[in-house]
Parts: sequence; C-alpha cells; structure tokens
Amino acid sequence: MKPDRLYLDHAATTPVLPAVQAAMADALLRWANPSSPHGEGRAARAALEDARKRIGRALGWDGEILFTSGASEAIALALQGFDAVASAVEHDAVLSAVGEEVRIAVDAEGIVRIGSIAKGRRYAIQQVNNETGVIQPLEELGPIVREGGGLLVADCSQAAGKLPLPDADIIILSAHKLGGPPGLGALLMRDLGLLKPTGGQEKGYRRGTENLPAIVGLAAALEAGFDWLENAKRLRAELDLAIEAAGGEVVAKIAPRLATIGSYRMPDVSASSQLISFDLAGIAVSAGSACSSGTLKASHVLTAMGWDAQAAGEVVRVSFGPQTSESDIGRFVAAWKAMRERVQAA
Repeated sequence: MKPDRLYLDHAATTPVLPAVQAAMADALLRWANPSSPHGEGRAARAALEDARKRIGRALGWDGEILFTSGASEAIALALQGFDAVASAVEHDAVLSAVGEEVRIAVDAEGIVRIGSIAKGRRYAIQQVNNETGVIQPLEELGPIVREGGGLLVADCSQAAGKLPLPDADIIILSAHKLGGPPGLGALLMRDLGLLKPTGGQEKGYRRGTENLPAIVGLAAALEAGFDWLENAKRLRAELDLAIEAAGGEVVAKIAPRLATIGSYRMPDVSASSQLISFDLAGIAVSAGSACSSGTLKASHVLTAMGWDAQAAGEVVRVSFGPQTSESDIGRFVAAWKAMRERVQAA
C-alpha cells in the first residue's frame, strides 16, 4: 500500500501481520502433503496438528476444529442441505446457503428477535454484523434456541479473537479478518455428527489438501493477540461524535458494537459517490460488505433494520486495524466534512 494511502476497510480484509508472514514463510519449507504417509508428509502433518492445537488454545476452544478454504465454504458445510433459517442481517454467504426461507427479524438497532423455535432446525445468527458492527446477544439467544430443540450456528468471522467465542453448536471463522491469510476458514464444533461426511481430508468431512502455510498463519495471527482493541474503541467513539457533529448519522448508535467497525450516513450523498471521493483522497472505505459492495443494490442489513432505500444507499463502513491511529481518524473526518460542505454549497 502506498504510504499516502489510508486503509480503513479492515472488516473486508485486514493486512497479513508480519508475524504471520514469517510463520507462513517457514511453513512453506514443509511443502509436502500432510496426508502423505512418507516422512515428509508426516512432518507436514505434525506441523498442521500442532497449529490446530495452538489455534484451539488461543481461542479457548477444546472441541473439534476443521479447516476449510474460507468462511464461505465453512458456511456451506454447516448449512447447505440442512433445515436452516438465518437472521435477516446475516452475510450474503449465509443467506445464499439457507435459501429463500423466511428470515428471523431484527429491530431498528439490528438486534435479532427470535420467536418460536423448531426442533432440529439450524439457526444461523452471527456474533458481529459485518456491516454495522452490531454484537448479537448470543448468550441470551443460544439458550432460547437450545431449549426449543434447535441448533445455533454462529458466524464469528468478524469477532473471533476479539470477543470470547459464543456457546454455539457450530462456529465459523475466517483467517483474513484477523491478520491471517486469505483463503482459510474453519469450523469449530463439539459434535462432528452435525456435519455430513464427504470423504477426503479433515477427518472425512471436507475434500481438498490442507493449506498448511495458511493454517500455521492463522495460529500465528491469533497468538499475536488483540491488545489494540481498547485503542480502537476510543477511536471509534471519537469518530462517532465527529460524524454526528458534522451532520451525519451513526448506524445502530445505541446498540452494542464491536470497536473495530462503524457505519455512517452522509445525508443526500450516495455511498457510491462517497467511495469515489474518499478513494481520490487516498482513503479506502466500503459500502456494505466487500462481497456485495460492487453492486448498487441497497444493503439488506440496513433495510432489515427499517431503513428506506435512499437512506441505506448513503451509508459507508469504516473499519479499523492494529495500526489505525488518531491522526487517521482526523484525516477521515476532514475528508468527510469537506465532502459534506461541497454538497451543501452546491
């Protein structure tokens, strides 16, 4: 990234940490297939299983961990072909896996409101929303789902490492959201019987050679820790106040939100126009999730929260990483104000 560029789109993908790069470079020297029976394969397998244990320790998880090619594949394994329903604000990959089933509604702050529970059904409820940062009360929703005989599938792609893992039946992780490499996801579960075995690798539940360097990289990313989150919380609060003072609107202002994500509306300025202006100013932000931000459709997350199409189309997402600083926030706010003033003067 050029030194004059400011990257504030960490919820899409955060840069690979230096410690992760080093760990992956070392792992590339063990290039053998971990499923091969020869000595080189056994050495690769030993490194893979060591990384699996390290990931479990870093997350405080003593159950099963299965590696996938990303969160989208993990979501498909957990939901496709099962009787599943999703909250109305889930990631597009979850909604695609579930199909056109009626969604679980949310309130104006984006908090899930569960009604009746169907026995044996899978309820996909994210821990943190990828567009708004809203934290779902899974400590309350989980028991409701279980008491009704359902199963809780928690997409923790944005939250893993930053918040304690929820007490869910299936948990989904994504490495590139937390300083690990792209192209790696994971499924965490207590009971492997909740999946359909397909043969192949990962105890027979997923086909494809394991990506050893990426798995080692995920372990290194989690072990690097998240001691920068308190600073992110302070910076996000500062940004919230500055945007409101400049005539903007904070999305889900009173809801509990992850410190690293904020979404903001600039009235009368489309998100697409904002993205172009910010990019010309050397600032990278996004509108909605990275998987859908190239489209012009209104965010399904905001419309589920009751926003009309015009207002929803005026929201951009700002997301922080370990290196985000107070001067970065000041630069973004200055660009935001300048854009807003140009519109008002027109």
